[in-house]
Amino acid sequence: MRTLLRHHAEDQYAHELEELIKQDSGQRPPNWKMSPRSVVTYLMGGKLKNGFEVAPKYIGNQRLMEIAVATLTTDRALLLYGLPGTAKSWVSEHLAAAISGNSTLLIQGTAGLGEEAIRYGWNYARLIAEGPTEGALVETPMLRAMRDGAIARVEELTRISSDVQDTLITILSEKTLPIPELNMEVQATEGFNVIATANNRDKGVNELSGALKRRFNTVILPVPENIKEEVDIVQRRVESLSKAYKLPAEAPALREIQRIVTIFRELRAGVTADGKTKLKVPSGSLSTAEAISVVNSGMALAGHFGDGRLNAQDLAAGIVGAVVKDPVQDKVVWNEYLETVVKTREDWKDVYRACKEITI
Repeated sequence: MRTLLRHHAEDQYAHELEELIKQDSGQRPPNWKMSPRSVVTYLMGGKLKNGFEVAPKYIGNQRLMEIAVATLTTDRALLLYGLPGTAKSWVSEHLAAAISGNSTLLIQGTAGLGEEAIRYGWNYARLIAEGPTEGALVETPMLRAMRDGAIARVEELTRISSDVQDTLITILSEKTLPIPELNMEVQATEGFNVIATANNRDKGVNELSGALKRRFNTVILPVPENIKEEVDIVQRRVESLSKAYKLPAEAPALREIQRIVTIFRELRAGVTADGKTKLKVPSGSLSTAEAISVVNSGMALAGHFGDGRLNAQDLAAGIVGAVVKDPVQDKVVWNEYLETVVKTREDWKDVYRACKEITI
């Protein structure tokens, strides 16, 4: 029996979803698996009346999640917007899993995406043999979501070219998808809606047209408010991922996670945590997701090539790789940070030495 590398949210957290549905006494919108209040509980975590513990999927402002869920009960689509690594895709997946029980109706936005990936395509062998028939039609995730009354997800909406983006206008405003080749249209079933994600730091961003913006309610997901919150997010995600990847390393010490998060937060903000030293800001986003990636790669090094305990030597390559995206500009920023901040911290000598060895 093969072991999956990554389970969909509805499979990984099936026991929580089942328990929430069982305990849910709230009003459910048409075709929703649970009430809006239970969806927020699933996202934010909490204890149910019977004592069952629901793990938090999003650590942050609960009001943002309430606004997002409330939006999906209306005829407005939801746009999750923010910097890279602010859990937009993660929240999108879990919203779809909790509401529809299916997070797989996904369209991944790219610069080369065509209209047929959103609207519908054709099986060309059948199209040539039979002409345009329903049997020759290839349904997209969007079309299936409309038929089933489910949530469709569009990742990286601003990576899609503007003319293809506008394919969504008729779908979102009229809740129909015309198929002129068959002289028919598909009308959306109750429960259908769209969750899109977008970030403003991506190269090749295509601004949304005014007409399309009006069809979305935008919820901006911020970077974690404080270091404690960000450390908690990194710690939880690293624990989950290390189990999935079966990394032969001990759980990382809280101290190591705190140091990585501190480095990323200071370089993001352009000032040290005590507010005394101004810093140059690198070109990369240095998001929470990148901090998680650095810890995971460090654990892989510690487990396979070290003694199984995460240390500064294991983390150095990941930290430098995350910071130095531009080999000229970012290298200057990083070297200055090493010499003026890291070197002066008494308990960071191991980080300074390890990073100095990697940084040429």
